[in-house]
Amino acid sequence: MHEVFLDELKKLNTRFMNMVIDVSEQIENATQAFIDHDKKAAQEIVKDDQKISKMALKVEKRTLKLMALQQPVASDFRNVISILKAITDLERIGENAMSIAWETIRVKGNKRIPEVEDLIKEMSDRVTFMLDQVLKSFIQSDEKLARDVAAKDNEVDELYVKARKAIIEGIKEDPESAVASSSYFMVIRLLERIGDHVVNLAQWVVYKTSGELVDLNSSNDENVMNNL
Repeated sequence: MHEVFLDELKKLNTRFMNMVIDVSEQIENATQAFIDHDKKAAQEIVKDDQKISKMALKVEKRTLKLMALQQPVASDFRNVISILKAITDLERIGENAMSIAWETIRVKGNKRIPEVEDLIKEMSDRVTFMLDQVLKSFIQSDEKLARDVAAKDNEVDELYVKARKAIIEGIKEDPESAVASSSYFMVIRLLERIGDHVVNLAQWVVYKTSGELVDLNSSNDENVMNNL
């Protein structure tokens, strides 16, 4: 019976990892569409706006079924629970990426600020790198790497503050950019929130490996407020 459980657990881990990869690609594609002013690409992204939610539901059902299969040992139990908790954050990340795609459609044709768009691209690169690394930490059950990923959210927060200031300066220099700037504020906030959700994922990796429930986000939120 335990062999059946381990086989199902392996399948569950694979589904979860595929979901992380799909979410990471969605962030990258949505941000690139925004930077490229590519309305068509954004429309392709929003066309299947339920994709991540459908994946999350399938993983959740498999997770609950696995827990009902038999009473897992402590380490396996933590693995299953960490996935069950993590898929909520993955859904939120997917929703935020979808919102970026919608902003691409809404802001199409308005005057833009290149410096801000460079910072947005940098923020996107950071959060997708963090997501890739948190997946690696999950696969390898690497608590140190998970904590290192969480610490990198400070870099995303710093970029958020920098981008926010650049948007305000851009509006002062050219009031015509104000229309696009409302989308800029939205997109950088979405990317900053994605960073927070990745930190939550790192927390569940820590729980999976050590059984410790930690809050790795509190100091990062304080840093944002102090720099605004």
